[in-house]
Amino acid sequence: MSSPRIRRLGPEDAAAYRDLRLEALATHPEAFCASFSAEQAQPIGWHAGRLERHPVFGGGFDGELSGIVSLLLPDAPETRRMATIWGMYVRPDARGRGLGRALMEHALGHAASVAEEVRLSVMAANEPALALYRSMGFREYGRESRALEAAGRDQEEVLMGCSVAR
Repeated sequence: MSSPRIRRLGPEDAAAYRDLRLEALATHPEAFCASFSAEQAQPIGWHAGRLERHPVFGGGFDGELSGIVSLLLPDAPETRRMATIWGMYVRPDARGRGLGRALMEHALGHAASVAEEVRLSVMAANEPALALYRSMGFREYGRESRALEAAGRDQEEVLMGCSVAR
């Protein structure tokens, strides 16, 4: 089995990024605090701008983009020490092959150069993601019982954080 290849995505990757992001929003609306229809309506330049403004890492096997993860770094110096992971998604056919871990390692490696702590949120029902994040040093610090309504049900969100070397 080959190892996944990970790289930071740039504006030239906007079309592939948009396709994968929309797939994530369409197939797992309960996992993202974002709207498929709102993001689908955005022009490709909007997605390119996101890739230009924020570190977004993508990767997969054999040159295919099969997973993404984004890192938000606040602009304000007072909050810059805290980075946020968001938009993590791995296609079903690429799961269980180390891609999710590799994406997170790249995001955390980048965060370590600019932040002291990384936070994320994950839906409580997403056991595979919770297991991955815990194995990487994330610890739960809270829960939000009605964080998102999807499929007519309230979704509970687990808030997690970990320290990163600086």
